[in-house]
Amino acid sequence: MTFQDIFKSSFLENITSVSIPDLCICLALSFALGMFIFLIYKKTYAGVMYSSGFGVTLLALSMITTVVMLAVTSNVVLSLGMVGALSIVRFRAAIKEPLDIAFLFWSIAVGIVLAAGMLPLAVIGSAVIGAILLLFANRKPHVRPYIAVLQCDGAESERAAVEYLKAHVQRCVVKSKTVQPGSVELNLEVRLREAETGFINELASQKGVASAVLVSYNGDYMG
Repeated sequence: MTFQDIFKSSFLENITSVSIPDLCICLALSFALGMFIFLIYKKTYAGVMYSSGFGVTLLALSMITTVVMLAVTSNVVLSLGMVGALSIVRFRAAIKEPLDIAFLFWSIAVGIVLAAGMLPLAVIGSAVIGAILLLFANRKPHVRPYIAVLQCDGAESERAAVEYLKAHVQRCVVKSKTVQPGSVELNLEVRLREAETGFINELASQKGVASAVLVSYNGDYMG
């Protein structure tokens, strides 16, 4: 068969290579594994605001990839056309969480593996990946980190406030310091000894301390 004969092949003749039972099995498994990925994403999400739309996207992406791969593997002409069509598509959706990239590749990989006929690999691999994500993504530090924001009126009150913090918390590290005439602002990472936060009230009432704020954060500090 020459290269020209390949492009003369009928699409309707080659598309029958994907049987209806195989198509139904692949779609059912891609839906089940897509739901599994969606539930794992919901359980392991640690961002600020959970987006249910992204979870539904993971489900749809696994099924769409399965359909596309089944079509591509059944027809050479269609596979070349698919490459050309996808080459002009530009995806500009912002990925806010690094872990979201892993879920996107997971959904795509499930669709590709299912369309290739490796059903045990898709099922067992997804189960192992889900267990690993549940084990490591939900691990919380023993001591929850906080950021203490202090505004003092001078260097003397700053030293007294820092010494007070060091005496009442397990750990105290300066993250940033802003100095202006008559004002000093400190951002400190603190680890509490217990869940008690009453010390911040006493710190705010000290002489020279204009305000004291204690906020929780997830450890991703930019500064």
